[in-house]
Amino acid sequence: MNGHYGQSPYGYAGHEDPEEMVELNAASPGYRNLSHNNSSSTFDFQFNDASSPSVASPRPVMPFRLGHMARDDLGSPYNSPQPGWLQPTPRSSVGPDSFSYGATPYDSRSASPTLVGQSRQSLTNLVDSPPSPGLAKEWVKSGSVARINDRDDAEIWKGWKRYVFALTPFLTFANTAVYLFYLGLRIYCIISAQNLAGVSYAGAWVFVAIEVTVAIPSLLHNCWTMMALKKRGRPRLRLTGNDCPTVDVFITCCGEDDDLVLDTARGALDQDYPVDRFRVIILDDGKSATLEESVHQMSVNHPNFFYMAREKIPGKPHHFKAGNLNYGLDAVHSLPGGAGQFMAALDADMIPEQEWLRAIVPHLLVDPKMALACPPQLFYNTPDSDPLAQSLDFFVHVIEPIKDAMHVAWCTGSGYVVRREALDDIGNFPLGSLAEDVATSTLMLGKGWKTAYIHEPLQFGTVPDDFGSHLKQRTRWAIGTVDTAFKLKFCLWGDAVRKMTIAQRFSGFLYATLSLYTLLLTASMFAIPIILLWGKQLVAYATTQQLHWLIWACFATTIVNRLCEFALFIPAGYHTGQRGSRYQLWMSPYIALCIVRSFMLPRWLGGQTQAFKPTGSLGSALNERDPKLRKNIFVRLRVILFNYMAFFHLAFVYVTLVAVVISTYRCFAIQSSFKGIVVCLITHAFWPPLTFLFLCTSLWTPVSYAIDPPSVPDREDLLKRDPKTAVAHPTKKSKKIAFGGQAAWFELEYTVATAATILIFVYSFFF
Repeated sequence: MNGHYGQSPYGYAGHEDPEEMVELNAASPGYRNLSHNNSSSTFDFQFNDASSPSVASPRPVMPFRLGHMARDDLGSPYNSPQPGWLQPTPRSSVGPDSFSYGATPYDSRSASPTLVGQSRQSLTNLVDSPPSPGLAKEWVKSGSVARINDRDDAEIWKGWKRYVFALTPFLTFANTAVYLFYLGLRIYCIISAQNLAGVSYAGAWVFVAIEVTVAIPSLLHNCWTMMALKKRGRPRLRLTGNDCPTVDVFITCCGEDDDLVLDTARGALDQDYPVDRFRVIILDDGKSATLEESVHQMSVNHPNFFYMAREKIPGKPHHFKAGNLNYGLDAVHSLPGGAGQFMAALDADMIPEQEWLRAIVPHLLVDPKMALACPPQLFYNTPDSDPLAQSLDFFVHVIEPIKDAMHVAWCTGSGYVVRREALDDIGNFPLGSLAEDVATSTLMLGKGWKTAYIHEPLQFGTVPDDFGSHLKQRTRWAIGTVDTAFKLKFCLWGDAVRKMTIAQRFSGFLYATLSLYTLLLTASMFAIPIILLWGKQLVAYATTQQLHWLIWACFATTIVNRLCEFALFIPAGYHTGQRGSRYQLWMSPYIALCIVRSFMLPRWLGGQTQAFKPTGSLGSALNERDPKLRKNIFVRLRVILFNYMAFFHLAFVYVTLVAVVISTYRCFAIQSSFKGIVVCLITHAFWPPLTFLFLCTSLWTPVSYAIDPPSVPDREDLLKRDPKTAVAHPTKKSKKIAFGGQAAWFELEYTVATAATILIFVYSFFF
């Protein structure tokens, strides 16, 4: 999934469209009004009314063509057989034998026939029908939905890993309990030391205060992680036979390379699904003439392939990806046969596996209240060691399954299939959010619908291939999540979330709060260098026995935390989880800056309503992952340090290391005995588990990336392409993240920090 919609993070290329800023209004108190007018909005989101014209365009829709051949009024080639779904449906208002789709405005749903109203009866018959003879095995249940396995992720991870992961809730509980005991002991020792010495240990109090503040979201997340104890129970299903529901597959794009979009389209057209039961529709917000021509050429052999491009009226908000999807939802009513029973969406770069539709659709068939089912987003161009933590493996393999067990699965933006009735119930995709996918699934849950996460590898896309695009992607996600949370009152109350369960409300509150806590996390990182430069000790105690207890409690906390991390990270991979931990630190300044600009600062002080934007003007791309085209090291350092503000990270690392050196020098200068020097070092810079080391190596990430960026092969080299059909799928090797030198280096760091903690623990018994 690319980090932007088109060539910029908001669907406009190269400049800011002030009209788009109108979309981000919020009516909640304390939330900065981001609109350009003075009128306050009375609604949290802007919805399309099913009975009123769409906001996307006032014109009738006829921008799609099947090919360069003579056509009848339906847009169908003469003398060519039409699939059953594409046959015209007569209109009773004109006469049983008359119809006229060409004059039907796409924004008038009642004017064109639709299959949505027939879905409940037809889908019931589908589930109850006999299974296909070719798949009549012991695991095929009665009907056309086969239950292949009791777990949808049975082939992703299995064996001893599942048993280790089953310990996660218990280890998380133990980790939380030990940490709270350690924190309480720290506070008790500070008070005892102050009473004994008659002075205030300001440095120790600041250290504890920051630690408590930062610990709050971690403790909340630990509570959520304990929910892994609940069995998920999502089976692996397959839709059998040819009597399948109709699906409109939308591929949204806006300025991406034609080859990238067409590879996704070929994968969608190559589905193991009856060709007369699904359509693939390119929704091109970039209006690429070459892409349109390519689609028309391909449609000669694929009559279910269409190209659409909406009209964007200058000065009128077009609502980014949500507006494009809503345009497609309305436009398909003017296609032969009307709208499909289900809608599916793919990002421009997400190539679906051949069984994608047959794997996702049955989950919506077996439960009439299931509104949406979504598979994980996986990638095939992730560089070795994934230095920027661009893969979503921890989220899709750990967090989303836990959320699904609690019936709060998110729509993650690509590969999902959604029921048209559910979309109609919420007024289609909400237009007032940068995170329209999360907002959509949240609103569906608030209406009492269900959502499902299908833990199967069914689509593979591309991560942003440069540092700047990665920042834009992640900051846009954070802003969209916070923006949606404000408008939905953090899922705590309001009509929009009225039918949510307690677990669903807690999830919505938690993940929005985690984004906001980047502000405190960024501030807390300054605590250690400031205290060390101040000359104060990080840990205060009254007696040697108290110091022993503090060391022992810290040792227990560190070891239990390491065990908890190992168990929790194991579905995604231990190194993937550790990369995510480092990512939270080095990315937090960027997210915090964007949140301040978007929700706190007025415009005249630099407030804005977009994701991270680099300073200055970048004349050309760095091409840092192309060994032949990448800029030299000096250009890369200049751009990343100054244009992308990584000078903050460099300054932090420099100041922290200077503070550690000064603090260490003081210990050797003041103390004369070996015991005195060791105790001084432990209670100042080297308190286990050497937090300053983890901070410095994490925040060094942008600088190390500029110095030594990874090399990634050309995209074509990562694909296996059929020479006859040109259908391409990622190679088996490209789907995995290779273990590189950087991962080995960080593992050495964790080993050293853990060994130092053990060594200090052992030494505490000898002084």
